[in-house]
Amino acid sequence: MTLVRRLLDQAARTPGAVALVAGDGAELTYGELRRQVLAVRHGLLSGGLAVGDGVLFSVRPSPESLVLALGVVAAGGVVVFADPGAGPEMFTARLRLARPRWSAAESILYAGSRLRPVRAYARRRGLLLPNLADLQIPGEGPMRHIHVGRRLPGVPRHALSFTRLIGGDAPEPGDDTDPDAPAAVIFTSGTTANPRAVVHTQASLAAALDLFRSRLPLGPGDVVHTDQLMLGLPTLIAGARWSMPPLFCSPADFARLMRERRATHTFCVPVHLAEILDECGELPPSVRYVLLGAAPAPPAILRRAVDAAPSAEVLSVYAMTEILPVAIASAEEKLAHTAPGDLLGAPLPGVGTRIADDGELLLSGPNLCRGHLGADPLTELPTGDLARLDDGRLVLVGRKKDMLIRGKFNLYPGLYEPSIAALPDVSEAAIVGVPDPRTGDEEVVLAVVGPGDLPARLRRALPDVIDHDALPDRIVVLDELPRSGRTRKLDRDRLRELVMP
Repeated sequence: MTLVRRLLDQAARTPGAVALVAGDGAELTYGELRRQVLAVRHGLLSGGLAVGDGVLFSVRPSPESLVLALGVVAAGGVVVFADPGAGPEMFTARLRLARPRWSAAESILYAGSRLRPVRAYARRRGLLLPNLADLQIPGEGPMRHIHVGRRLPGVPRHALSFTRLIGGDAPEPGDDTDPDAPAAVIFTSGTTANPRAVVHTQASLAAALDLFRSRLPLGPGDVVHTDQLMLGLPTLIAGARWSMPPLFCSPADFARLMRERRATHTFCVPVHLAEILDECGELPPSVRYVLLGAAPAPPAILRRAVDAAPSAEVLSVYAMTEILPVAIASAEEKLAHTAPGDLLGAPLPGVGTRIADDGELLLSGPNLCRGHLGADPLTELPTGDLARLDDGRLVLVGRKKDMLIRGKFNLYPGLYEPSIAALPDVSEAAIVGVPDPRTGDEEVVLAVVGPGDLPARLRRALPDVIDHDALPDRIVVLDELPRSGRTRKLDRDRLRELVMP
């Protein structure tokens, strides 16, 4: 069965149960969720959406965005996540590669990208918005449009209204769409000359959801508090309740909503969890599972999570956009790992792992994406991560691109950073190289977050913890490590700038 079919069938079994609680507290039952998805599907097909049509998707996480995305996929369309805030040149390059025929956006974004005063205001705030209303299908003419929210000046005249779509007829679908056809395109990186996007099918996404559920028990009565689609979808397929925090939710409000809604599961980026614990100190006793992902979880945050939720299992997820999830390790396993590298855990059932001759981790499995847009299909993914197998468990050694050269020694920061971060009073640790114009090598700089006297203590402790050739030339104490993006990943380029002599 396709992913959408599985969700529709679950909704049909429990139509009166609450499926989703929005950021403002509004509730959506499984029955109403099912009806809305089918109504959007029918409305889009009636409006001319053809199987395989790409739909540029510019709607922030919300019940409306969930229903619209599921309706697009149910109709045989492809949801294209290209981020109009990426800048005009990058956005144009991504559209040139993806070639979507439709655009779905919030009305405020249409207004903000077309009306001159609003565009000027957005530009002053550092946001360069493309003119969504005038987007063209190369060689064919204007795109079709769907707007979410009340119609505002700037919304294209013939745009379909999401409100009208969900209010329309909702006939039962006939045959399912092809589970191996593209369902989602996710732009991840690349340049304006060579944008890079991941293509997932309903089959690969459904396999990913099954892997989450194989390690994370979910069922009716559970409440999952997250804004992450890839945890929200398995929640709904399992008949549990998805609790969505509002947009721009503060750490204090995130914790308050967990408590008020009696959340049993939650997902956080490690830095976000640290901010939540700074506000509340502990998690509600209803919480049974805490998932950490999107970035490495330092030992200090793992210990704080275990202390803040003593009755919960704290889990760290290793995944990539191309294949998710790959491995899940408990906080106890990770904290007990004293050998070099970051313990990722045993590969989940069906995930194939292979270590190349140069140490790069190669992955395969039913949850592997179809490939990168415009490239040949993938059967095995070169991750760019260096890893080893330790008694069947994956241990991350570092990133190939982060390797530093010191004489004849190749230094991989990820091999040593977890061990350094586990030392007393070290909240976080990161190693970067600064070019040394005299030798051609790189000066190795260790940046840490902690008290001001850490450098002297680390000079004494590090020789017993890491290889002699990996000892830093300089140790710098920062108030925090620079991070970027929605997932708050470490920004090594910015860190390199901060520690320049």
